[in-house]
Amino acid sequence: MACAAAVAVALPALAEDPAQKNAALQPDSSAQAELVKQGKALYAHRCSHCHGFNMVSAGNVTFDLREFPRNQEERFLESVVNGKNGRMPPWGDTLSLDEIKAIWAYVGTGGK
Repeated sequence: MACAAAVAVALPALAEDPAQKNAALQPDSSAQAELVKQGKALYAHRCSHCHGFNMVSAGNVTFDLREFPRNQEERFLESVVNGKNGRMPPWGDTLSLDEIKAIWAYVGTGGK
């Protein structure tokens, strides 16, 4: 009888709702919105003069960040920290990693 009671208590824990489990892995939407807001402000101050306001480039030699692959965060971070091809200056001494990640959050919106 005690064994049956233990199984009855354990079964609900094993039948965890997958939606709740996935929600736990997602960032808090209000925290993400704040990160995007911070990234947009940093982008306007530090990036827009080359990449264009709201990532709409003036058509010069800069990369169109609206087209940056969303699954290549590491590549983005590397490019911002260390510069790129002698045309993009390195920002690793000017921006913190948290600031660069905020810009990445904004880039992920496609400029919206």
